[in-house]
Amino acid sequence: MPPFSCWGLPMALLALLCCPGSGENTFEVYVWPEQLVVEFRGSWKVNCSTSCPQPEHGGLETALTKTLLDKQPQWSQYLLSNISQDADLLCFFVCFGKQLSKKLSISVYQPPKQVILKLQPAWVAVGKSFTIECRAPAVAPLENLTLTLLRGKETLHYKTFGRATPAPREATATLSATARKEDGHSNFSCQAELDLRSRGGGIVRSASEPQVLEVYEPMQDNQLVIIVTVVSVLLFLFVTSVLLCFVFGQHWHQKRTGAYGVWAAWRRLPRACRAQSA
Repeated sequence: MPPFSCWGLPMALLALLCCPGSGENTFEVYVWPEQLVVEFRGSWKVNCSTSCPQPEHGGLETALTKTLLDKQPQWSQYLLSNISQDADLLCFFVCFGKQLSKKLSISVYQPPKQVILKLQPAWVAVGKSFTIECRAPAVAPLENLTLTLLRGKETLHYKTFGRATPAPREATATLSATARKEDGHSNFSCQAELDLRSRGGGIVRSASEPQVLEVYEPMQDNQLVIIVTVVSVLLFLFVTSVLLCFVFGQHWHQKRTGAYGVWAAWRRLPRACRAQSA
C-alpha cells in the first residue's frame, strides 16, 4: 500500500468541513433573455428563475414600467412596457437566508425608417463634378450604423459613426464624384444598416429610393462656332428680306397711285383757277 493512502479519508473529511457549499446551500439565479434589444417605446417579456427548491423571496428590480404576468415559487414572468431608454435590471432570489441576483442590460434602438438620397446637381455634363448626399433621420445607437452609397451594386463610399449620445440623431454621408457618360444609365442609392448583434439583436436594413443622374456631353468649340455662324446668316437673311419687302412695297404703292394723285390734286383746285386754265 502506498504510504500516502492512509491520509485519503481524513483529508476528504477535512475538505467537506472546510468547504461547505455543495448540496442544499448552493443555488443559482437565471434571467431570460440574457441580452435584450428593444425598439424605442417597445415592450418585452422577461423571465426570472432560480434553482432553489423553496426560495424565501424573489422579484425584479427595475425603474422601467413592469407588470407581473405569472408567478411560481421558482420563477416569475414580467412584461416591461414603454421602454424608452437603456437600462439595467436585476432578477433576485433569497434562499437559505442568502440573496443572489442576475443583471440584464437593455439597449434601446431606433431603426433608420427613412433614408433620403439627393444628387446635386441632378443634370450634369460629362467630366463635371456632382455630389451624392445621403441622410437617415433619428437613428440610435449611431455607433452601430453604417451608411453605404451605391451606384447600381457597386459600393462608392461607406461611413461609420463613432460613439455618440444615446439620443436619436440624424446621420449623413456625402461623396463628390466626377460624372461619366455611363453614369446616366445607372441607379444611385443609399443603404442604411444598423448592426445590433453585439447587443444581442440582429441587423436592421433600410434603403433609399433609387435616383438617376442626367448626364450630357458638353458641346465642342467647333460645333458652337458652326451654330453661331448659321444663326447669324439666318438672322441676316431675315432682316434683308424684311427691308427688301418694305422698299419694293413702297415703290409699288407709289407707282400704282401716281396718276390718281395728279387727278386728285386737279379736283382740289378752285373752279375759277380751272376755268382760266381752260
